[in-house]
Amino acid sequence: MQCAVEDVPLIAHPLAQLQASLVREIRAGNVAEALVQVQQYFLTARAWMASDKLLVQAGGAMREANGTLPVSKVAATAHATVRTLERRFKQAAGHTVKDVSSLMRFEQVRNHLWQHPDVNLAGLAQELGYADQAHLSREFKRYSGTTPAAFARKAKSRK
Repeated sequence: MQCAVEDVPLIAHPLAQLQASLVREIRAGNVAEALVQVQQYFLTARAWMASDKLLVQAGGAMREANGTLPVSKVAATAHATVRTLERRFKQAAGHTVKDVSSLMRFEQVRNHLWQHPDVNLAGLAQELGYADQAHLSREFKRYSGTTPAAFARKAKSRK
C-alpha cells in the first residue's frame, strides 16, 4: 500500500519482495519460472506457518475477533506472554500485533463505508470495538489520509 501522506504507515506484504524478480521473468517470457518462484514462496511460507503454532493461534484469534482483541488476550489465546508474542510476531510479520489489529479494523471500516456510506459513524465505531467515534476517525485518517466522513461522501458520489 503506497501513500503520499506523511505519517501513514507503509505496510508491504512479504510477497511484494518477489515482484521485481517476477516482472523480470515474465518480461523475458519465462512464465513457467515465475510460477515456480511463486509456488516456492508459498511452500516455504506454509512450512514456516505450520512450524509456528503460537503465531497461527494468535493470527486465528485476531481474525476471529476482527482485530478487536487486546494484545494481552491474543497472547493468552496463543498460550504465550505478551513479550514473547510481540517479539515473535514482529520477527515474522515486521509489524506489531497492535499495528496489524489496527489495520484489520481500518479495513473493516473502509469496506463498510464503501458499501454503506450513510452509516452512523458513532454506531459503527461501537460495533467495531473502537472507544468512540473520535478514535475511529483518528485511526481511519492514520491509514487513509482522509476522514471516514470524507471517504463515505466520496463512496456515495461514486455509486
